[in-house]
Amino acid sequence: MQSVKILHTRVLERQILSVLLLLLARRWLVRKIESKDIRKSILSIAKSAKSPHIASALSCADILYTLFFEVMYIPRAEEPEFIHRDMFLLSKAHSAMALYASLYHKGFMSKAQIEGYYKNAGSLPAHTDRQSSPYIEISAGSLGHGLPIAVGMAMALKNKPSTRKRYVFTLMGDGEIQEGSVWEAAMFAPKYNLNNLIALVDRNNLQGYGRGSELVSFEPLESKWQAFGWECVRVDGHNIKAMRECIKTYQQSNSTKPLCLICDTTKGKGVSFMEDKLEWHYFLVTNEVYDKALKELE
Repeated sequence: MQSVKILHTRVLERQILSVLLLLLARRWLVRKIESKDIRKSILSIAKSAKSPHIASALSCADILYTLFFEVMYIPRAEEPEFIHRDMFLLSKAHSAMALYASLYHKGFMSKAQIEGYYKNAGSLPAHTDRQSSPYIEISAGSLGHGLPIAVGMAMALKNKPSTRKRYVFTLMGDGEIQEGSVWEAAMFAPKYNLNNLIALVDRNNLQGYGRGSELVSFEPLESKWQAFGWECVRVDGHNIKAMRECIKTYQQSNSTKPLCLICDTTKGKGVSFMEDKLEWHYFLVTNEVYDKALKELE
């Protein structure tokens, strides 16, 4: 009888060891998601939907990767902890493809969902709609609304019980900050010590009709935000480590001010013939363009 028990114990130990080895093997074999994966998905979505704004989406791919994969706390919507999540508001909502691609690679959207982007039978519109997914916090499109809404959300969260300090992040385009509503919100936030608010500016210096610096110059940008009472840091918007460290350093500080991160980027980043080209704000991704661009991202 004793020998049978020993045999059963050894069999059980081997089974447990086999399961552990399988789990470890899977962990080693599963490749970590990179920002270039988001860019590839943006290309695929744009080609399938025949939609514009490809360069705007590529511009902020590294920023969204940093937020969703390195910084923000967002559990799955079906988990109880979802009510304690950080919140992300895409104010430059014409870059919705970048957000959808990020949510897809995070496991928050299905392949079928993103393939339905910009199509009659699909659920994802060209500009974000909060009814399309629990991970889309606001409906947006008209520029200049993200920061004012983020200010209201951050103020509400400071007065709402939670198991953790919750942050509100919003991403704006640099052309967008020519909107007066942005600066009204920028004045308001420091007054109420909204140190749970982080605004990011996608500073690619290209907007719908030309270079922002030539249309309505907004430099020196850092000193403007600082004069409004914000912490402000300028960073390479394609350097994931630098962006992550700036945000983490701020979160670990005792600052009572909100943070503005000015992210210097290149519109169309990752695809050489789209980079810093105004026309790719509008041009569509054909099969030929897709194949050529994908080779550069491999």
